[in-house]
Amino acid sequence: MTCSKFKILAVSLLVGSMGQAALSFPAYAGGQISLNLAPQNSGDADLFSTGMRVYSLYRNLKSADIRQFGNGNAAGIAQAGSDNIGFIQQRGNGHSASLRQTGNRNAYGIFQFGRNTRSNVIQDGDDGSGATVSYGW
Repeated sequence: MTCSKFKILAVSLLVGSMGQAALSFPAYAGGQISLNLAPQNSGDADLFSTGMRVYSLYRNLKSADIRQFGNGNAAGIAQAGSDNIGFIQQRGNGHSASLRQTGNRNAYGIFQFGRNTRSNVIQDGDDGSGATVSYGW
């Protein structure tokens, strides 16, 4: 009888100590969720593009504008063509974004919040529009 109590106690201590060891290591729970908006037809694309251009006027943005609030963020915009508008806005830390537009009359916005998000967008052709909204943790 004493032997079985000793075994139960030994197993309990072993399992209990393993649980403590598992709890002592930090857990990595980082991740990102993104929503990509891309109109499917020319009418919707025109409407979306107009909305992006009105937003840029309201926020006093230029044809290519990057605004970052936080630390350790990186962003870049490259444009070839005419009448393109692209902007990147990042709030939080450790974000990275790039936007490349080739063609004419394209409009795209990247909005990143939280931390450690990554977005890389290539927009080719004419009259395209869209947006990416990301949140990282």
